[in-house]
Amino acid sequence: MGRPKQFDPELAVERAMEVFWRKGYAATTPQDLVDALGIGKGSLYHAFGSKRALFDLALRRYRDSRAVALTELLDRPGPVKERLREVLLLLLERDFADPDRRGCLAVSTAAQLGSCDEQAVVQVRRMFDRTEGAFRSLIEEGRRTGEIDASRDAAALGSLLLTTLVGLRTTARVEEDPRRLRRAVDALLDSL
Repeated sequence: MGRPKQFDPELAVERAMEVFWRKGYAATTPQDLVDALGIGKGSLYHAFGSKRALFDLALRRYRDSRAVALTELLDRPGPVKERLREVLLLLLERDFADPDRRGCLAVSTAAQLGSCDEQAVVQVRRMFDRTEGAFRSLIEEGRRTGEIDASRDAAALGSLLLTTLVGLRTTARVEEDPRRLRRAVDALLDSL
C-alpha cells in the first residue's frame, strides 16, 4: 500500500481561490476543486472539512492579499489624486485584461451570497472596511497637504471611493469599452 499523496495546504487554498474566483461559490463543484488541487475527494474533505470551509479560507486569502496590495499601492509617494487615479485605473486594466473577467472575488461573493450567507458577508465586510479605511487615510493625507479641501468629510469620501470601486469592478465584468469607466474615474477624482 503506497503512502497518501502529500500536498501543500497553502498552495491548495491558493488554487481553490482561483477556482472560486473564476466560477463562483455555487457553481464550483467538489470535482472542480479536486481537479484543481490535484488531490482525491477524501483528501479534500480530510484536509479542509467541506467545500464551504475551503471557500472561507480562499476568501480570507483573497482578502488578505488584495488588501495588502491595495494599501501598498496607495501608500506610495506622490500626489493623492494621482495615486488614487493610478490605483483605480490599474484595477480596471487588470479586470479588462483578465480573459475570464473575474472582477473582484469579494464583490462577486457579496452579489452571490450577500443575502443568504452571514459568514461570507462578515468576510466581505472586513475587506470592504479595510479598503474604505485605506481610502479614508489617503483622503486625510490629501486634506493635510491641501490637495483636498479640509472641510470635506474623509469618512464619507472613503465610502464614496469604496462604493465607486465596487461599481467599477462590477461594470468591468460586462463592459466592452474601458473608456466609459475611465471617464467615471476622472469624474470621481474631479469631484474631490
